[in-house]
Amino acid sequence: MSLISTPFVGTGADTALHVVAAVVMVGTVAAALYGFWKLHELPISQAHNRKHHQLGLITVLTWIGFVWHWVWVLAVILAFVDGEAALRRVRDIWREPARGGDHA
Repeated sequence: MSLISTPFVGTGADTALHVVAAVVMVGTVAAALYGFWKLHELPISQAHNRKHHQLGLITVLTWIGFVWHWVWVLAVILAFVDGEAALRRVRDIWREPARGGDHA
């Protein structure tokens, strides 16, 4: 064997290594696609868990989010933020009396 020869070329080990590399590559791509799918479906599963009233809207926004990604962000916000509680808090802040010497 010289210094410039490549080991395993043309042997059974060469074929086996190619098969292992192909299996690892296909497995990695499949795992990445599965992870992307689970991440993308996160708003829908969160809405199901919370029994959200806008489940249909969140589902549609999630599917549209495949094309326009900013729409997926809206679906995440709708799924994770309790809109009614947030609106009540804003209402309560709005109705709070002014404190101290602050006059607007």
